[in-house]
Amino acid sequence: MSEQHTYRVIVRGTFDGLSQESRSRLLAEVDAHGLSAMQFTEEGSLAYDRTLKHFSYRLVVVSDAADGEDMAAAIAEDRVETALKELGHGFGGLKSTVTDMDTMKINYKR
Repeated sequence: MSEQHTYRVIVRGTFDGLSQESRSRLLAEVDAHGLSAMQFTEEGSLAYDRTLKHFSYRLVVVSDAADGEDMAAAIAEDRVETALKELGHGFGGLKSTVTDMDTMKINYKR
């Protein structure tokens, strides 16, 4: 078994072809999905604003280090696609930014 790394992934995308039901539901929950509510979790944390144009999802992905950041991005995007489809929200243009937490250097102030 290969070494596991923990990745923080931000998946950004656009809402696309939202039904009136989806729009209403998203607007009703907009206050719970603002920037202050965002956190990295395995399930993902969805953030968007009232314009319902763009969104971001923050996720934690644990994956084999040998597979690298590309695999972590693919896993995260798959989770986002699944979550949004289950909620019935249309989307497109997913792009990911990945940070490997196990190789990240932290500079402490003295």
